[in-house]
Amino acid sequence: MKLVVGLGNTGIRYKKTRHNLGFILLNEYAKEHNLSWKKDRKARALIIRHEHEDIIFVKPQTFMNSSGISVSYFMNYYDLGLDDLLVVHDDVDLDFLQTKLQKGAGPAGHKGVGDIVVSVKSKDFWRFRVGVGRPHNAQMTTEDFILATFSKQELKEIKNISLPISG
Repeated sequence: MKLVVGLGNTGIRYKKTRHNLGFILLNEYAKEHNLSWKKDRKARALIIRHEHEDIIFVKPQTFMNSSGISVSYFMNYYDLGLDDLLVVHDDVDLDFLQTKLQKGAGPAGHKGVGDIVVSVKSKDFWRFRVGVGRPHNAQMTTEDFILATFSKQELKEIKNISLPISG
């Protein structure tokens, strides 16, 4: 079994923000494969159990900085190893739409990834980093930039990103 976790923040305010790129990509995958999200109260997450592919998709509902709560719940419940975990998230250190699949890297300031590292007591898991770039305006902070919404054109372009999973 594989655990694919998209990172984001809950609530309408954050729905189309750069920091919610993990949620956006998992939502697109679900839509393409006609899959529906279900609430798992114990895990504090929205989940899809894709039986055919033996994958559980997770959108933690704890806010970004506490994403590890849901991840560690599923890792323990299904007795998964670190190789079974794929975390999908935004990355300001990559150009817009640039992707990088890697294992064993530190969080590089990403607080959601950092919380997962603490929760699973290791950084040795797979990450699918998707670039959102950096602010073009020197006055805009990185935090303000990642919490700003994507343009309609950017959201269209994001739909072309494929998750590195089968199915």
